[in-house]
Amino acid sequence: MTTAMSIETKAAETAKSDLLPAAADIRKAALRLGARVLPPLFGLAVVLGAWQLLCSQPGASLPTPTTVVSATWELIADPFFDRGGVDKGLFWHISSSLKRVAIGFSLAAVCGIALGALIGQNALAFRSLDPIFQVLRTVPPLAWLPISLAAFRNADPSAIFVIFITSIWPIILNTAVGIRNIPADYRNVAAVLRLSPIEYFLKIMLPATVPYIFTGLKIGIGLSWLAIVAAEMLIGGVGIGFFIWDAWNSSLMSEIILALVYVGIVGFLLDRLISLVGRLVARG
Repeated sequence: MTTAMSIETKAAETAKSDLLPAAADIRKAALRLGARVLPPLFGLAVVLGAWQLLCSQPGASLPTPTTVVSATWELIADPFFDRGGVDKGLFWHISSSLKRVAIGFSLAAVCGIALGALIGQNALAFRSLDPIFQVLRTVPPLAWLPISLAAFRNADPSAIFVIFITSIWPIILNTAVGIRNIPADYRNVAAVLRLSPIEYFLKIMLPATVPYIFTGLKIGIGLSWLAIVAAEMLIGGVGIGFFIWDAWNSSLMSEIILALVYVGIVGFLLDRLISLVGRLVARG
């Protein structure tokens, strides 16, 4: 009897000792999660509280957060409605904008990395093209819109061109800087091993320049999202930029604020997506 009780006691103590590390790990994970989640939530609460307080005063020109939510609840609750024409939910406006951004940014990424590799490896090409790129990259996005409309005579290709021409410059310049900073030892090893151009790109150039390339891509995706919102305000059609401009013409300030929140969230997610892809490529 005593032996059986001692065995049960030892088993209970063993189970308890096994649970302690697991409980400690859960506690540490909860603390890490809280350290990452609570500060942003606190900051958001402070901003919303200040906004509510300031805009509740008599004569305030902007609606309070509670007013925005109540006035736009139909758009928040049902972002997928489609009544024809441009009378659509925010999902369709954002997806149309993202489609244009995806096309324009993809073209800019391919062309930008290729041109960056060219001028990064060739000193003559760098001296010839870098001043031109430095001048063109300072042109505001909307300044390209009249030229694109005159060239393409259609809203969608014009918007895609504006995205392309706006986002390509940081990709070119960052790629070129990354290639020019490849250590000479890497180049010497490639020459000794007689790597083909494709092998050199995959085994030497790409691993050495991934941080530079993805820095350019992160800047480019941010500029793309900024450019499409501005361009759609002028070209019309379905898109988040047109939605904002149409709400302004209808004096629907709450809808404008809601659209700006969505624009910010989507821009944040695009930035994080490029960062994630960059980490995966660097790890690979």
